[in-house]
Amino acid sequence: MTGGTGNGQAAGGGVAREDGVTAPRGGWRSRVADVLEFARQQLEGEGEVDQFGFDPEFNGRVLMPVARALYQRWFGVQMRGLPYVPEAGPALVVANHSGTLPVDALMLQAGLHDEHPAHRNLRLLGADLVYEVPLLASLARKGGHTRAGPANAHVLLRSGEVVGVFPEGFKGIGKPFADRYQLQRFGRGGFAATAIRARVPIVPCAIVGAEEIYPLLGNVKPLAQLLGLPYFPITPLFPWLGPVGAVPLPSKWIIEFCPPVPTAGYGPGSEDDPAAIADLSGRVRGTIQRKLDDLLAERGPAFG
Repeated sequence: MTGGTGNGQAAGGGVAREDGVTAPRGGWRSRVADVLEFARQQLEGEGEVDQFGFDPEFNGRVLMPVARALYQRWFGVQMRGLPYVPEAGPALVVANHSGTLPVDALMLQAGLHDEHPAHRNLRLLGADLVYEVPLLASLARKGGHTRAGPANAHVLLRSGEVVGVFPEGFKGIGKPFADRYQLQRFGRGGFAATAIRARVPIVPCAIVGAEEIYPLLGNVKPLAQLLGLPYFPITPLFPWLGPVGAVPLPSKWIIEFCPPVPTAGYGPGSEDDPAAIADLSGRVRGTIQRKLDDLLAERGPAFG
């Protein structure tokens, strides 16, 4: 008898399953060790990735479990309106952005991955800053994030992906706590032009809960400029408590998708028409702001 020990254990020390895959020994330490070893191999080797570097296996086995722990156990996120995200085919999810650090992007991604009937992978478009940090850039790409830009968004949408964008950008996540849940300017409406060009629906999404995880009380602009950051946050706990201050506060979250805004009715060339872009962008922004107001009233206090 070859290839095993004869007692149900594989030579590598795991348990041989009927499907031929070696499962790790029981216990959380073994599971953690297995995940860490897989992550090391993936980061150092060549994985099954698409042209943007997305590795579904790495995302599902390494990144999503971490996000899931925050989603389920720390924030207890309620996700609603999932039927508005198509089970197949492209769509552009447009959401508000907040929280000093982009934890809201990870919670949105985790919710669609785990709770959507089709377990869809949200392909998030990220700022250039993410891809200037070597390890962070690698993790972002493997997790399905892509550098923001019309060309990249168009390729993903034409490939049938669900793409996520945060038009407020750094103005959203870096705004003072006093301005919480008040949408900032939606840039120049690039997301609207992208959706019209690709003829895909826009799914507005409102996220309540992220504003309270790192209440931004101040911004040390000289230090931010020195470090090449859009802002250097001062929160009730950071930087006073060091690394402990980076632990997000356990606020109550609600994420809700709204009815899609179709783009098929826009005529040829509308993606280059400032009036059409402003109209579509304004409709989406207004939908998200109204939903934020409703969710805030429903949720009540952020803690407790």
